[in-house]
Amino acid sequence: MELEEVSFDRPIPGQGMTSELGARPWEKPPQYTTVDEALSYYLPKLSDDEFAKNLINVMEMGVPITSLANTIQMSSVMEGRHSVDVGILILPVLIEAMRFIGDSANIEYVVGNEGKKSKVDDDLAKRVATEMNLNHEEDSVDVAIEDTPVEVEEEVTTGLMARRK
Repeated sequence: MELEEVSFDRPIPGQGMTSELGARPWEKPPQYTTVDEALSYYLPKLSDDEFAKNLINVMEMGVPITSLANTIQMSSVMEGRHSVDVGILILPVLIEAMRFIGDSANIEYVVGNEGKKSKVDDDLAKRVATEMNLNHEEDSVDVAIEDTPVEVEEEVTTGLMARRK
């Protein structure tokens, strides 16, 4: 049984994080700086027959369209094609284009936002409804507001970072 020779010609741990500034594609100025330029890059690729065929296969597997669109735009960010903010702005257009492809192929697909109702949306809707009801009640009923002085206690802070008096 032979022992494997130890090689000292390996990268140092963390060496991958110490690349020269600007050496990575995402550290350089993006190739497409506006939403229109980025869409002029994506839309011909989305309308390609080979891409559409592969997209339909993936959509039939049940992969959410939102995940696909996010993966596509994020890989372009890493390649330096556009910035992250442009990628976020083009996501709805990419999703709609993929939905169009799915609808044209007459397949069932998952968008990725079905059945997810945000608690924030519910709270906002309740607050707006409550404010609307209060505004209607104030119009019809006179509300008496008492002017009572409010006492504010001075907060005592102690500790290492407390301000000295």
